[in-house]
Amino acid sequence: MNRSTLSLLAAATALAALTGVAAVTAPGADEPAAATGAAPVRLPVERSSLLCPAPSTSEVAETTYTSYTPATTGDAAEPGSKAPAGGEALPDRAELKPSAATGDTTATPPEKDDGGTDGDKTDEDKKDEDKTNEDKTNEDKTNEEKKDEEKADGEPAADKPVLTATAPGTPVAAEADGADAPALIGAASGKLAPGWTTQQTTLVPAGGARGLLGVACTPPDTDFWFPGTSTAENRRDYVHLTNPDDTAAVVDIELYGPEGALKSQLTDGIPVPARSSVPVLLSTLTADPATSDVTVHVTTRSGRVGAVVRSAVDQLGSDWLPASADPAPSLVLPGIPADATSVQLMAYAPGEEDAELKIQLAGSTGTITPAVQQTIRVKSGMTASADLKGLTSGEAGALLLTPAQASRATPVVAALRVVRGSGEKQEVAFIPATGPVGERATVADNRAKGSTLSLTAPGKAAEVRVTASPGTGGGTPATKTYTVKAGTTLAFTPPVPAGLKGGYALTVETLSGGPVHAARMLALPEDGIAMFTIQTLTDDRARVAVPNAEQDLAVLED
Repeated sequence: MNRSTLSLLAAATALAALTGVAAVTAPGADEPAAATGAAPVRLPVERSSLLCPAPSTSEVAETTYTSYTPATTGDAAEPGSKAPAGGEALPDRAELKPSAATGDTTATPPEKDDGGTDGDKTDEDKKDEDKTNEDKTNEDKTNEEKKDEEKADGEPAADKPVLTATAPGTPVAAEADGADAPALIGAASGKLAPGWTTQQTTLVPAGGARGLLGVACTPPDTDFWFPGTSTAENRRDYVHLTNPDDTAAVVDIELYGPEGALKSQLTDGIPVPARSSVPVLLSTLTADPATSDVTVHVTTRSGRVGAVVRSAVDQLGSDWLPASADPAPSLVLPGIPADATSVQLMAYAPGEEDAELKIQLAGSTGTITPAVQQTIRVKSGMTASADLKGLTSGEAGALLLTPAQASRATPVVAALRVVRGSGEKQEVAFIPATGPVGERATVADNRAKGSTLSLTAPGKAAEVRVTASPGTGGGTPATKTYTVKAGTTLAFTPPVPAGLKGGYALTVETLSGGPVHAARMLALPEDGIAMFTIQTLTDDRARVAVPNAEQDLAVLED
């Protein structure tokens, strides 16, 4: 037998082994083969990734991380996911670890020359800029702290989990204080992966960036839209880029104002080192004059990142602005509080066509067209805004954006800036356009007091089940079913676990009817200021469609 024959037989044997493994691990492998063209099987995901930005640059910041995976039927059975033939089962585990320190090779855009206004900047501004430019002194201090921690614990700081969960159904919390808390990179596997969520909540009681800042840690992606940002002098908006992978990512950032694209500098090819996080001050990315309403587009040339904007507004506090839902002709922005004193809409049309949008408010009794403004025109490639002060009139609701003419359905992205309080006691939060709850969605870090859940059914009526988990320190789960009438918003205090200790998670499930959009407001007043933050809830994508597969060695016969 010659060498060619041996090689062919070896290849055939290897391919047979591979297809055998595929047959063993394919969905429904121990069941009769599905007919050709059968629908894919929906199975729980086995791995999930989440990225949390560095929470604050304030020395008085107090941050709580709350991580949770909803319990599902069968979770009490065998631990770990089903192992493929010849492989090992994935562990039931979820961890959040610190990102690596950003090195000197990171290209951060230089600061814009403001004509010598540094003397007017607050101490908080300077701390923000020090963090952006990676001040050498702070970096050395961080390295020394890491050395000390490694010496004390025998484990590198970047490898030591900040938070670890090993079982679904019970939330786990961790805390961090001060300005040195890093960005976190999270991974979950086994029974902890389907529907895993983590909430990062930071209280900054004083200073230029004071406020209650909340954000749901995000999965990595390659494309993000952020309407609602600004390069104005009274704003300090940073886009935080976090890379979860072992190779560097390369990011492009585009800025669009009311007149179109802003003149940019050093926005192309921004490197984000492996397993690191880079905050970029938006005002340093353009030579154009300060612009109040800006839409930011973040894309990756290579790799993937988590992206979220931290915005600080003079006299109004600070909060996180998550990415808008993907561009679509119709959008829902849920969770506008009843006592909002100011609501500002910002929208952007990324395509070649202008968008003419109808503005409506879905309130407690139905959907109305607000008297303050009925429509908004969004020109292609430009950011449009509308001041909707007095929108709610004491009634919680959701903003609905739909094409003014059905024949001209132009995709847009949008976000709201919401203010509560008055005078020196005002506080700001942001609401991006968001997708529906779908099968299931979860928000973590709810408190015994201060949580409000808003459910909106923009089309058909829906029946929804809300489950309150045990607390991080104990408690008995509670479940209640709600009916949301068509075209309305139902805002209420959610169920609280009996005997609650610590924070807890809320899981929302659509049982029947049309799509439901949801948001949670967490209000924690501080020194008379109505501090609050709003997080939207979207489908947790706990299950994915997996096509049927079967062994077929016919490919080896030719």
